[in-house]
Amino acid sequence: MSYIEPLISIIIPCYNQGFFLSETIESVIRQSYTNWECIIVNDGSTDNTPNIAQYYCQKYSKIKYIEQTNQGLSSARNNGIKQSQGKYILPLDSDDLIGVTYIEKAIKILEENKNIKIVYCQAELFGKMHGKWTLPPYSLETILGRNCIFCTAIYSREDFNKTKGYNSNMKYGFEDWDFWLSIIELNPHCEVHQINEVLFYYRIRKKSMARQLDAKKYDYLRKQIWLNHRHLYASYFYSPTDSFEYTQIINSLEYKLGKLLITPIKKVLNLFS
Repeated sequence: MSYIEPLISIIIPCYNQGFFLSETIESVIRQSYTNWECIIVNDGSTDNTPNIAQYYCQKYSKIKYIEQTNQGLSSARNNGIKQSQGKYILPLDSDDLIGVTYIEKAIKILEENKNIKIVYCQAELFGKMHGKWTLPPYSLETILGRNCIFCTAIYSREDFNKTKGYNSNMKYGFEDWDFWLSIIELNPHCEVHQINEVLFYYRIRKKSMARQLDAKKYDYLRKQIWLNHRHLYASYFYSPTDSFEYTQIINSLEYKLGKLLITPIKKVLNLFS
């Protein structure tokens, strides 16, 4: 019995990125892996995105196009995935590129090892910046503290269905980090594999969501990551109030004396607040 290549769905959300969209789609068309579908999700664009998308839909039956009112990146990805048919999912932003053999190599890895839940590769920057995009190697410890997997990684539709999808409360960014934590939370002993080859190309523009985060938005997103995955974090980080050391500290003479000394200072400060 011959092996049938599983279908992969490439999801391209697009919001006013018509200028770059053709280049992104062409990188999909050039894939060495042929059993794919591509779904372009127009997230309320006001530029020429519909014209570009419809041109490729007419030319290639494997490319589909859907529209929605502007609801943000998470919603666009979720809507595209819900209308997809693939066994595997590859999110691809509308200004980025993938290397010719990326999908072929990633699917081979996923098919041969069912404990691997996410496959990504090495990446390169282009546009306003050039060079290798160096991310820390994946480990559970690392990804709990910071994201180390870019959004254009491949995973199964089955795992997506077990999550709530890309969370719309990550409204300023980090939605990909949040999603990887969702998969890991559901598969605590899973593996993540990085292909040791540059097969993803991340465009740097003057403006991007990740580069526009101010301190307030960054703090909001970090807090939201914890709130969305508090059970996962609780599995690896104990509450300090439960520790022996904490009990020893609050019962110590030094702590009680310090609290006694600072109380009148607080009362004076409150008079001026």
